[in-house]
Amino acid sequence: MPPVHTGAPVIPGASTPSSALPEPHSPGRPGYRRMSLALFAAGLATFALLYSTQALLPAISDGFGVTAGHASWTVSAATGALALFVLPLSALSERFGRTRMMTWSMVVAVGVGLLVPFAPNLEWLVALRAVQGAAIAGIPASAMAYLAEEVEPRALVGAIGLFVAGNSVGGMSGRLVTGWGAQFGGWRAGLLTVGLMALVCAAAFLVLLPRARFFRPASPNPRAVGRTVAGHLRDPLLLRLYGIGALFMTVFGAVYTVIGYRLVDEPFSLGQGVVGSVFLIYLVGTVSSAAAGQLVARTGRRGALYLAVATTALGLLLSLSGSLAAILLGLVLITAGFFAGHAVASAAASRTARTGRAQASALYQSAYYLGSSAGGTLGALAYHSAGWAATVGIALLAVLGVVSITLYGSHAARAERRVPASAATVR
Repeated sequence: MPPVHTGAPVIPGASTPSSALPEPHSPGRPGYRRMSLALFAAGLATFALLYSTQALLPAISDGFGVTAGHASWTVSAATGALALFVLPLSALSERFGRTRMMTWSMVVAVGVGLLVPFAPNLEWLVALRAVQGAAIAGIPASAMAYLAEEVEPRALVGAIGLFVAGNSVGGMSGRLVTGWGAQFGGWRAGLLTVGLMALVCAAAFLVLLPRARFFRPASPNPRAVGRTVAGHLRDPLLLRLYGIGALFMTVFGAVYTVIGYRLVDEPFSLGQGVVGSVFLIYLVGTVSSAAAGQLVARTGRRGALYLAVATTALGLLLSLSGSLAAILLGLVLITAGFFAGHAVASAAASRTARTGRAQASALYQSAYYLGSSAGGTLGALAYHSAGWAATVGIALLAVLGVVSITLYGSHAARAERRVPASAATVR
């Protein structure tokens, strides 16, 4: 298997013929195709691994004899570790290279993924999942920077879109594969199946990814990074956007962590494979996130957020029904609303930061995955204590938080417009 290179820096002052200068990747060139496929495989593998236990939580609960709240830590530990490590790993990629960081992250995540099915008890399973989440943090921390450096500007949106598509497909297929694997061989077989799938994707990534040609190593300055992060955390608009992302993901984490328990219980009594197939609803999110840009153009950012919130809340209320068809429709609406809201908030966070955009995006991802971790744990504890209605109650509180933040933002914007133009803060 050929090694993946980080690229050697150009020596200042060296004479290089113009014909020998590297060109950025662009559509139609073989390098662009290889790069896109490599990063699609990376996104598919890592996000299949990240959520691999979510569809299996009822089976894990039965296997170890634990409650939903305890089993949910197999998801929360992974997403929480990702949230904590995405910022430091994004800084380390500045020194060691984007491809090197992605390669080592992939190797460790897949290696741990092949060990996870053999965890002897819940404590080991949670610990391995935390290590896996920390390793996965190196992929989104480096992939966006790699694309920005290596791809022609006019082709960047398409390249990033394909990477995000890999994330979405990976998150969905990981749950689907583990569900059907568990249907025939138990939850350990389900996890082993997704680990082997990720191994194939990792091999494709290592073979296909072109070496970096424009990366220039730089020693990260912890003080400078700290100042940048502190500046972002003092920005009221960024803080609101981070809060919105975290709360939307709290809803999503609570619902999809617990829904398997509800569907395998009476009166539905669905099998693990069928429960895993429910995650095909993720495809609705792919459509709604893609349509978010048009929605913002028509209604404005706050209007789009209100519509996403209303859709999510309606889905939560529908999910309280005793009808399986109504529950599935509720999941469709929750998924559509969540992905639209996430797309609006994450795009706004990227645009708002005038400097240190990598750190601004990393902070958003940290808040986002902390929300996932909190939602999964709180939703499972609520379900174990008082059933699905309690989980929906937790989710509706998070929805109310999004509404409150958005209303406060609207009020702040109106107050700012009343300030004389000479003193107003331009956004």
